[in-house]
Amino acid sequence: MATTKKDDKQPGFEKSLERLETIVREMESGELSLEKMMKHFEEGMNLVGICATKLNEVERKIELLVKQGSQTTLAPFTTPEESAEEEGKVAPDSKEEK
Repeated sequence: MATTKKDDKQPGFEKSLERLETIVREMESGELSLEKMMKHFEEGMNLVGICATKLNEVERKIELLVKQGSQTTLAPFTTPEESAEEEGKVAPDSKEEK
């Protein structure tokens, strides 16, 4: 069965960070060919993006917890992509004329 969740396609934060550390060590060794360096660089940039996204999500969740004041209830968090999708659901009805 195929799933459409993004999390199924991307490694978790810890695994991404581990792989990124390995890539950095290998690149710093000076033993890689230029082609291998470029592949490592591309993979590393992808992993940096994954880690940054995960960290931003956690930061937002923490902000939501802090803003609750004396009550520590976690409000639902939506990613920027989910927010854009939600806005897209509302906007077409008001813009389209039938």
